[in-house]
Formats: sequence, structure tokens, C-alpha cells
Amino acid sequence: MATKKKKTLVIVESPAKAKTIGKFLGSKYRVEASMGHVIDLPKSKLGVDIDNDFAPHYITIRGKGKVLKKLRKEAKKSKDVLLATDPDREGEAISWHLARALKLDDGENRVVFNEITKNAITNALKAPREINDDLVDAQQARRVLDRLVGYKLSPLLWKKVRKGLSAGRVQTVAVRIICEREREIEAFEPDEYWSITANLKKDKEKFSADLYRIDNKKFNIDNEDDAKNAVAEIEKEDFVVSKVKKRNRKRNPYPPFTTSTLQQRASTLLNFSAKKTMFIAQQLYEGIEVGGEGTVGLISYIRSDSTRISQEAANDAKSYIMDEFGDKYYKNKKRKTKNSDSAQDAHEAIRPTGVQRTPDKIKKYLSKDQEKLYRLIWERFVASQMAPAVYEIYTVNLKAGEKYLFRASGSKVKFPGFMRVLSYNGNDREELPVLEEGEKLPVEDIIPEQHFTQPPPRYTEASLVKTLEEEGIGRPSTYAPTISTIISREYVEKDGRSLKPTKLGFIVTDLLVEYFPDVTDVEFTAKIENKLDQIEEGEFEWNKLLAEFYNPFSDRLETAREEMESVDIVEETDEVCEKCGSPMVVKYGRYGKFLACSAYPDCKNTKAYVEKTGVACPSCDGGEIIKRKSRKGRTFYGCSNYPDCEYVLWNKPSEKKCPECGGIMVEKRTKKDGDHLKCVNKSCGYKESR
Repeated sequence: MATKKKKTLVIVESPAKAKTIGKFLGSKYRVEASMGHVIDLPKSKLGVDIDNDFAPHYITIRGKGKVLKKLRKEAKKSKDVLLATDPDREGEAISWHLARALKLDDGENRVVFNEITKNAITNALKAPREINDDLVDAQQARRVLDRLVGYKLSPLLWKKVRKGLSAGRVQTVAVRIICEREREIEAFEPDEYWSITANLKKDKEKFSADLYRIDNKKFNIDNEDDAKNAVAEIEKEDFVVSKVKKRNRKRNPYPPFTTSTLQQRASTLLNFSAKKTMFIAQQLYEGIEVGGEGTVGLISYIRSDSTRISQEAANDAKSYIMDEFGDKYYKNKKRKTKNSDSAQDAHEAIRPTGVQRTPDKIKKYLSKDQEKLYRLIWERFVASQMAPAVYEIYTVNLKAGEKYLFRASGSKVKFPGFMRVLSYNGNDREELPVLEEGEKLPVEDIIPEQHFTQPPPRYTEASLVKTLEEEGIGRPSTYAPTISTIISREYVEKDGRSLKPTKLGFIVTDLLVEYFPDVTDVEFTAKIENKLDQIEEGEFEWNKLLAEFYNPFSDRLETAREEMESVDIVEETDEVCEKCGSPMVVKYGRYGKFLACSAYPDCKNTKAYVEKTGVACPSCDGGEIIKRKSRKGRTFYGCSNYPDCEYVLWNKPSEKKCPECGGIMVEKRTKKDGDHLKCVNKSCGYKESR
């Protein structure tokens, strides 16, 4: 009887990844999933021996015992064991824990790949390496740091503020950034200014020009009287073209996506949260069933801060561009891209694993959201390898008498270049008619318009991610869970797309800034990230970083325990307690806001908190629009008669009715119009400043 040949066991994190890889490897291999981390610090205690060089005490994660038992069984009957977890710090740490738990011999049992395709997997299996201890140390340092901060600060907040709160190394700084922006907005004093626009005509073509200079100087009209006087003078003058300037301008494509830029772009264009973007990207990376190909990873590894691409990927894009668009659409020289300071350059940018799998070809195999994100990634990558677009830019100066100079500008595309491949190019500009110097033009009207300088905008998920990356706070892979946490803890709430700090967020931030200035400091947190990168490169010892951090942190902790005063978060309301007649106040409990009688403890009446808007529901009788929160923490406004009435708005309604149609007006803020009210009826579209 022939002896059964032993297989090689390949261990990855997820069943989806295991399924995709298993289809590539054949009968000599068996692929199993660890279901993520199997070993971690305990939840019930600190799990760090501070007096013994911060040695972590690891345990098997609850529920992972069966997984480890199965993996040990498979490892014993296997010829070899290969650890094929993700190619980053977390993946390296998972492999390190697995190697110890399975008692694998030291050696070349670690395989890494940047994409889940047959070629990538086959090549990775030919080049196993040893586990990278520096990567493991960097992950371990980050994990222990986060445990020290969270495990020590959170109980302090429970005692001084309320139960259920948390503090974290990255989340605390993120909330501070949002709070500081809100204070900038609150302190902002708007200045009035006026613009003057002339609507002109050349034959049948209309265009507009803005007042640019008065008496050859930059002008500042800051009141209505001056604006009206200027218009009265301008109306007496002829408009004559004094200068026509044409020039060509190249517009280069953006580099391929990093984790951060993908999150930003998906938020801006697709309205995806960072969490949703990473969830869908993970699906595309781990594998999708695509017709005759079977299950295949559609994009490269999704946690990367590099814009570098492999020569193979560049050649793939070149072939597609030359075949589809022709030689002139391919970039004729290598374009330099700037990686972030923390870029792990063994990684590539996020890109499609095969350019020939165009979004249109494979969209029938994808969900709508998968198709949207894949299209974004595919187009960005292909565009990055294409020629620049070329615009012809027109600048026209027009004199209105000797005193007033107006300027109009426009452009037209001379060569679309990379824009041929983009669904979203966002660069529409007005074309001007052909104009000649000395030409006199008829004026249709001259319009003065009042404006006010605007405060800096609130952060959105996209702009917060951008700021965190620019400041060197955390890693792009941590941004999605960080944003989810600060919303779920009610430090921040979503107002449309904006992130707005709550009263709780302000209070906790102010306490932590006072007693833990280092932990809440942007520059200090960035230095910690830099030290983690040095550990990864083998240039710094992980427990030395922990000692440098913990000793001053511990001293501040003792001071805070003794000196920090307890805070009772109370908000006054107009409601009266039906039991004793005292005012009701808003308090924060473990599960959020609630109403409580201000006469407590004499009266212990409480009830659910409902934030009213004072706007009647237009869809039913007796309903009122109230503030609500979605399961994902996003603020919206719905009818109080829900579920009988499902009327919903995503912006806060105003008590002011639309003067045109009588419909509901909602509060909005855009870059173009600033703070304004807009009618929700699409057929109306009325808007006004607020």
C-alpha cells in the first residue's frame, strides 16, 4: 500500500483569503485560516510586566483555542508549514505568534505577497524567509503602548467623567484636532466684502468677468454703499478688451492610491466612510468570483503608504494604454512620486492586479459598492501611467474706463491625456469666446454681490484622514477604526459629512490636555510613530521606547488621580418634570444622553432624550422632525412617528419655510456658498445665505 504524501500547510488570516489561495496551489498544499490574531494581551488585566522591561503577557484569545488545536493537528501531519499572513507589522506579528504556538522550528517559513494572484503566490512560495523580528518588535511596541494608555487612562475617565469612556494614543489626538477646529470656528468673526461681476456678450456667446483692480490696485469693497457707487460709475463706461493672454498648461495625473488617499477620495467622491472603504477593499483584495477565472484577488494589498509600483504592473498598464488609446496617451518618461516619510517601500501602491479586468468587464460580478471602489482604484492606477492633459488657458483683461479693470478666464482641453480614463475629473471650466484686443463689448448687466469671509470648515472624514497623515499621527490602517471609535464613544458626531465635537468630547479633551499634555500633543504623538518606524528598521529598541514614554506618563497619572476633579455633564432644557415640576436636564449615561430631573436625589424621574427641531413633518399628521443617529453613528433627522412614518433628512431642518414653495429648508455649508439654507424640494432648489 502506497504511503500518503504529506502536504505543505499554508496559514493565512481569513477563510476568504484561504479559499482564493487554495484554488491556485493544487493538491500538494493545504490552506487554513487563523481567523486573524490568535494570541493577544488579556482583556481582563493590563498584561504588561512594567518592572520586567515591559514584557507582555500573551494569552490565547477567547474562542481561538479550537482554531489553534486544528492548526496544531494539521501542522503535525504536514511536510512543511508556511506562514502567509499579510505583509505588514500586524501580519508579521500574527506569523510570529503562530510559529510559537505551533512550536515551529526557526527557519525560512514566512512567505509574503502583495497581491493574491497565481503568479504572486507561486513566486512567494519559491522565496520563503525568516520572520522579521524588527517588524514584530514594532507591532509589539505599538500594542503595549496602546494598552498602557488605554488601560490606565480609561478607568480614570470612568471615575472622573462617566462609565464607558475610553482614551487612546491616536483617538485622543484626533478628537483634540476636531475640538480645536470647532473652537476656531466659534471664535471666527466674519468680515464683509463685495464682488462685482459684469455679464458680457460677444455675438451670441455670453460670459462673465469679475472686477479685478481699481486704479491699478487690488480693491477691497466692504460695504453696500461703496459697491453701489462703483456699479453706478462702471455702468457709464464702455467695456474694451485690453489684453488677451493664451498659454498652455499641463495637468499631471495623481499617483496611484495609498491607504490614506484611497480613504480620502472614496469619502469625497463616493461618500464612503473610512471603515466602509476598508471593508470593501478587503473583499476586493481577498478575492471575488470572476466568471471563468474563478476566485481572484482584484487589487493589491490595501494597507500601504507607498506610491511605488512594480515593473510588471507598469508594463501591464503600458500595454493596455497603447492598445486602447495609442502611443501618445502613454507617459513618455518615468514620473517621480513622493512617498510619505513612513512609507514601507517593500509595499506597492494600491492597484488592480490585472489592468485587462476593466470595471465594465467585471462589474456584473461585483456589488454596486464593490464596483464603485474598484473603478476608482482601476482608473486612478491607469491614469497614473498616462500622459498629462494639456489645457489652453485664456486670461482676458477688460477696461471699463481708465479706473476699473475686469478679468475673465477660461480654458479648453487641447489634449485630454489621462483624463480619457477618468469618470471623475472635476475640472470643468468656462470656455470664452474668441476675443481681440481693442474690441468693445456690450454689457448685459453688472451685479454687485455681498459676501462674508468664512471660518475654516469642520473636518470631514476625508480631511481628518489627510491631516492625521500629514501630521504623522497613527498609520493609515488605523484611521478607519479610530474614526469609528470617536463617534461610537460620542466624543464626535456626524453632521452631514462634517465631524462635530460633542460637549463630552470637549470636556474629555480639556481634561486630558491639562493633565496629559504629551499624550494629547500632535508633535509628541508623531515622534512616537517615528520611533516605531525606527524599531521596524532595527534602529531602536522597543522596550527603550516604552520606558521613555511610561515613566513621565506614570507620574502624570498619579497627579491626575489626586487632582483631577469629577465632572457632572449636565445640559439645561426647557422641559419640566411631570412628577415634581422642576426643570429637566440632559445627562450622559453609559448608553448616551438621557433626561433627568434637576431635583435629584429628591426626585429620581428620568426619561429618554429626544432632540427636537421644532419642524413639523411634511409627510404625516402630528409628526415632528427629531434628531436621530444611524447604526453607524451618522446624524440624521427623521419623523417622531417612525416607524409609521419614514420621512428622513440628512441635514438639519430650519424652522424657516421656503419662500418660493413653502417646503422645508435645511442647513448646508459648501465651499462655493458657505453657510446657507436650501429647499429640499428638487424641483424648487431655492437657497439663501444664513
